[in-house]
Amino acid sequence: MRVAIAGAGAVGRSIAQELLENGHEVLLIDTDPKAIKVEVVPRAEWLLADACEISSLDDAALERCQVVVASTGDDKVNLVVSLLAKTEFGVPRVVARINHPKNEWLFNESWGVDVAVSTPRLLSALVEEAVSVGDLVRLMTFRQGEANLVELTLPADAPLNGQRVGSVAWPHDTALVAILREGRVLVPNTDDTLEAGDELLFVATQDVEDELGELLGSH
Repeated sequence: MRVAIAGAGAVGRSIAQELLENGHEVLLIDTDPKAIKVEVVPRAEWLLADACEISSLDDAALERCQVVVASTGDDKVNLVVSLLAKTEFGVPRVVARINHPKNEWLFNESWGVDVAVSTPRLLSALVEEAVSVGDLVRLMTFRQGEANLVELTLPADAPLNGQRVGSVAWPHDTALVAILREGRVLVPNTDDTLEAGDELLFVATQDVEDELGELLGSH
């Protein structure tokens, strides 16, 4: 897979290193000469250019990319890059970084964004997840809010303790994707029994989160 990353700061370089280790091709684009640190990510391609200009994206051969990541520290730039990648070059998957929570409402399909990642929101969700038992915590949103990754740690008095996964009438548009138990990751099957202290990870639509929380005994 070929991935173009707009923004070669610490975030962009970290993403590039992870992708390269997983066998992908990576192009880093930045308009600041000081950000072009080829020695830090030597296996990546580098381009000194303004990713908000179509001519620069032509030079980057963006039409060959399966994914574009807009990871600069400027939300305006990330929106423009996302829009150009989707509308001018038909990139199948556009991921954009949100720096300021007040701008979250802009990062949707109207601006060409397939997946928006809000660093402040993600950090706050991880804090909640670390300290919450019995509360449904939203960890991540997929596809402009159509589905969310949510987590709940079953308390000792949860009504589902001791029940088999297959016997539970889960809400529609809900999938239990993993159970974290005593340091292990379990792929749930119908015969698995739910236990107090289990961390349950679901993918669910937003409109069933309240129903899911009530079923799990969420506070």
